[in-house]
Amino acid sequence: MSYQHIRSSVADRVATVELHRPEARNGFTVTMADELDAALAVADADEEVRAVILTGAGKDFCVGADLSGSSLEVTNTEPPEGAWVEPATRVTRRMFAMQKPVIAAVRGAAVGVGSTMLLPADFRLAAKDSRFGFVFSKRGIYPEAGSTWFLPRIVGLGRALDWMVSGRLIPAEEALGAGLVRSLHDADVVLDAARALARELVETTAPVSVAVIRQALYQMSALPSPEPAFLLDSQLIASLSLSADALEGVMAFLQKRPPRFTRTLAHDLPAFLPWREVTR
Repeated sequence: MSYQHIRSSVADRVATVELHRPEARNGFTVTMADELDAALAVADADEEVRAVILTGAGKDFCVGADLSGSSLEVTNTEPPEGAWVEPATRVTRRMFAMQKPVIAAVRGAAVGVGSTMLLPADFRLAAKDSRFGFVFSKRGIYPEAGSTWFLPRIVGLGRALDWMVSGRLIPAEEALGAGLVRSLHDADVVLDAARALARELVETTAPVSVAVIRQALYQMSALPSPEPAFLLDSQLIASLSLSADALEGVMAFLQKRPPRFTRTLAHDLPAFLPWREVTR
């Protein structure tokens, strides 16, 4: 596919989706939002793709919405109604629903939507010079992309209140200590670190297991009781006798060799997953 504000490529079973407006420090636009949504959907539907890397061209990941254009898509004085979805949510909703792990590789500034779009990623790797910021209170606007749901689950409510209410910039070391990022790297190797992690996931994990685990963590952890998780776990464990991947995983471990998982997302996701009923 041809894109204007992003680049997308696939190599070694890893899709790399890159924000590509380096001349504008990857300022976020409606076009970028829709292209990210489309590229992530393509990667998720491609059985050959096992992991996705999200990164930005140039020295910064994303400095926030490009306020010089129409990136906020505000055209009326009345709040929009109906099916309108604000641009950042188009990205994070797609990322949240994905069946493939997403690795964010961040350099420089990740401010506003540059921070909120990272939250549904499974891994966030950052350069030592990176900085994050949920700066909405300082602009007289509101957080977007479902960030008030994601951020407290990652760093805790107290830290989320601190960061969002104050709107202050968050240095890389603080982000690491709070669990917002997994690891820090020199700026020129952070993308290499993301690729190494993606390669490890491709070579050692089962795609169906990853898809189930990823969504189960989101769906089950948000419930007020563990009872639905108990029920789901019992169904999942009972189904293992029919799983070629389960046998392969055990045999690979016993034989001390890399696993060769063969089950696919298109054909082997358990039919009883409760979130599949919601999305059908």
